[in-house]
Amino acid sequence: WKSQSTVVWVANRNQPLNDSSGIITISEDGNLVVLNGQKQVVWSSNVSNTSSNTTSQFSDYGKLVLTETTTGNILWDSFQQPSDTLLPGMKLSSNSTSMRVKLASWKSPSNPSVGSFSSGVVERINILEVFVWNETQPYWRSGPWNGGIFTGIPSMSPYRNGFKGGDDGEANKEIYYTVPSALTFTIYMLNSQGQYEEKWWYDEKKEMQLVWTSQESDCDVYGMCGPFTSCNAQSSPICSCLKGFEPRNKEEWNRQNWTGGCVRRTQLQCERVKDHNTSRDTKEDGFLKLQMVKVPDFPEGSPVEPDICRSQCLENCSCVAYSHDDGIGCMSWTGNLLDIQQFSDAGLDLYVRIAHTELGMLFLILCSNI
Repeated sequence: WKSQSTVVWVANRNQPLNDSSGIITISEDGNLVVLNGQKQVVWSSNVSNTSSNTTSQFSDYGKLVLTETTTGNILWDSFQQPSDTLLPGMKLSSNSTSMRVKLASWKSPSNPSVGSFSSGVVERINILEVFVWNETQPYWRSGPWNGGIFTGIPSMSPYRNGFKGGDDGEANKEIYYTVPSALTFTIYMLNSQGQYEEKWWYDEKKEMQLVWTSQESDCDVYGMCGPFTSCNAQSSPICSCLKGFEPRNKEEWNRQNWTGGCVRRTQLQCERVKDHNTSRDTKEDGFLKLQMVKVPDFPEGSPVEPDICRSQCLENCSCVAYSHDDGIGCMSWTGNLLDIQQFSDAGLDLYVRIAHTELGMLFLILCSNI
């Protein structure tokens, strides 16, 4: 490993040694083990059916492997049991029943035992995202993966970051990245505060340097403003109701307690029809366009064109918003719109369903400001 000061993997993170007498070796049954000063096993690669003829070594990108010498078969590798760091070629993966490979933060910057935060890949309906959880609660998310970038990370470039993702052919969903050369060696660490840190190796200084963090403002915290809101780090206050919505609890909202979020101000026309409301307003609902946003959580994906995406949402009264990206296709939402963030560039366009009368009010407001 290039830098002695950067720890990227710890074997016995929850069973620390009390002194410096521990050793790492290969046991008689061929497993890689960590022994304390009394020759007791405190950690093992725990591979069954190993031969006694095994070797262990590091790959160029920090993977520790246990190999059967005679066949060359890899019996175990550290990428399947990562600590807090995503390395080139390491895959975060999940299937329909479990998180197969995920990161777990250190308890503190000086304590490598498992902390409160974890991170892995999640598949909504046909859409991949990376999440960070604080215990069991979502703390941060990347936004949908479009085949080149995570759309909720404005600074991300498919050429610089080199991420890849999708189905591995065995019903597992995975995300990983590669580096084009040793000159741009990059790691992603999940720190003890639940933030991803992107670090690059600078050869001139012989050290890893921080170039990006996943929490650049309070808006990066999951659901900061509650449902049917938008969070904008450049605004004061940072939280605002979506157009056509109002605070659920005005007193709490005015105290900057935004967790209750906002509620729809005017009932949708399709809901009035469903409720047999005899309102004179029979004009169908419309969509308000939000530009350059991190689209909300819980999208449902389908491979249709933008115009069909819009019509499908309009025809379904439960559909409260839609978005379209060439790399993802159509995304629609049927529940609360949660964790929308406004960007100054990048992001996606989100079309939020509101009553026709609300669209008319917005038009009048715009005209009066001209």
